[in-house]
Amino acid sequence: MRISEIMKKRMSFSFEVFPPKMEQPIEPLLETLDKLCGFRPDFISCTYGAGGTNKGRHSEILKYLADRGQTIPLAHFTCIGNTRQDILDLVNEYVGFGVDHFLALRGDYPPGQTGTGGDFAHGDELVRFLRENFPDLEIAAGCYPEKHLNSIDMDMEIAVLRLKQDAGADFLMTQLCHDVDNYCRFVEKARAAGITIPIDFGLMPVLAKDPTIRMAVSNGCSIPKELAEIIGKYGDNPDDFKKAGKEFTVKQIYRFISAGIDGLHIFALNKYDDVADILDMSGIRRDR
Repeated sequence: MRISEIMKKRMSFSFEVFPPKMEQPIEPLLETLDKLCGFRPDFISCTYGAGGTNKGRHSEILKYLADRGQTIPLAHFTCIGNTRQDILDLVNEYVGFGVDHFLALRGDYPPGQTGTGGDFAHGDELVRFLRENFPDLEIAAGCYPEKHLNSIDMDMEIAVLRLKQDAGADFLMTQLCHDVDNYCRFVEKARAAGITIPIDFGLMPVLAKDPTIRMAVSNGCSIPKELAEIIGKYGDNPDDFKKAGKEFTVKQIYRFISAGIDGLHIFALNKYDDVADILDMSGIRRDR
């Protein structure tokens, strides 16, 4: 079953991982994937490296998931450095080893660049190209509940999402968002604009102070008062911060599910033990 079909029937459940650097071993991540599959996720997505790099490891991870056959592998795919022919060749390669779900993104510009360096400048253009050339693919598009840093305002953000839907996206996947009220306002505005496709919510576990702050700042994501208090109170004690962060993350899972999300997509950060603790504490998903 396709991911968008799952979300129309019930809330989906999934993970995101990222490829290790080329000089690092891949086996630890493969072991983590095996363990994460024990939670019976509907799919596992894999990002590119920064700036669209590390495509080799990206395809290796997705092929591993496809070969195992226990969950749907979803490939992040960006405009960065890709010509039309590159896209045709790469997507055919992925489809050849069993990957037919893609998240089509513009992607972050590599350091020193002000454009994608490819044939497409925007995510909706990539969505349309994929839909026209691979009509059987399941295509997701990115969305930003507190707007993309390059969007003028939320009206522009919603207009861009409407373009992605009209270009052929089957569902949307959010960037991280810690503020439930902001997320609800975003969904309400999107639905009012005629965006009807499912929205998969991306949840970032709170495990360490510096990454939590860095990810929020780099994505223009607000930090709610409760999370700010955890940072202020436990920021100098990593163990206490992680404990409080896990408890906060469990509360966030409950809050976003209560808000009516179509899917819960956990950014696993290539970790198993911490993610398993959170899921066990929440009681929403049990390991086999």
